[in-house]
Amino acid sequence: MTTVDTHSAEKPVQRKPDWIRVKAPTSKEYAETRALMRSKSLHTVCEEAACPNIGECWKRKHATMMIMGEICTRACRFCNVKTGKPNLLDPREPENVAEAVANMGLNHVVITSVDRDDLDDGGAAHFAKVIRAVRAASPNTTIEVLTPDFRHKDGALQVVVEARPDVYNHNLETVPRLYNAIRPGARYFGSLQLLAKVKELDPTIFTKSGIMVGLGEDRQEVLNLMDDLRAADVDFMTIGQYLQPTPKHATVERYVTPDEFADYATMGRAKGFLLISSTPLTRSSYHADRDFATLRENRRKQLEEKAAQG
Repeated sequence: MTTVDTHSAEKPVQRKPDWIRVKAPTSKEYAETRALMRSKSLHTVCEEAACPNIGECWKRKHATMMIMGEICTRACRFCNVKTGKPNLLDPREPENVAEAVANMGLNHVVITSVDRDDLDDGGAAHFAKVIRAVRAASPNTTIEVLTPDFRHKDGALQVVVEARPDVYNHNLETVPRLYNAIRPGARYFGSLQLLAKVKELDPTIFTKSGIMVGLGEDRQEVLNLMDDLRAADVDFMTIGQYLQPTPKHATVERYVTPDEFADYATMGRAKGFLLISSTPLTRSSYHADRDFATLRENRRKQLEEKAAQG
């Protein structure tokens, strides 16, 4: 089994390179977005996962909603979200999310969640309720979901797909060799099968997945993972630098250079992704609104090219 160390005297904290540093959030829009989330009793992955892009995104009033509470039933070694026994689902949450989306005037919203292995359907029905509530309140807003793997939850994926999000995202997070150490509650090929199943159920939904680098993977492992995603007909891939949230989490093995990220982007385009975002600060929902517009345009061009070829 591969192990990932936390910090020790022999393995001190690495200094962040200049390309990974961001300014602390101070804008008026940031404060307004935070106040809105609190007034609706909503959680965001931006806060719970200590995302480095929160200042930039919230200044643009783009927040990623995290539904079903702030306590996760799993304990992934990379994640800053609290682990424990979750609270009961809030029946008003779908309405509150929809009101927040309408209030912010979002063109595109990303909705994610903690893992809820305690629920019979993993929270799939709740996801569907949130999607439908947002559709009713903001019919022109496009919706992206970032779901758990719904492991051992038969029929759960179908419930979310039937609610027809515009983008279905589920992150692989890391290469298969590191799963036991980084993502022990999940299974690499199970996540791949989930992504492939989305396309089988509804080929019109864009599929998306992402990984972190700097955890000890090598270049060939990342390229092999890209091939696995393309075999599952995934449209969009994100690659970003892993940042250690606390000393108790997995350590950063190295900081991947901007040139290496650019190389991954080039390779991803060559492998046939409709879109690939690969930069040190890339996260699943970073620039998701802009990326969705690009994704839709790239699909349009692809379909036109196929039609022209007969």
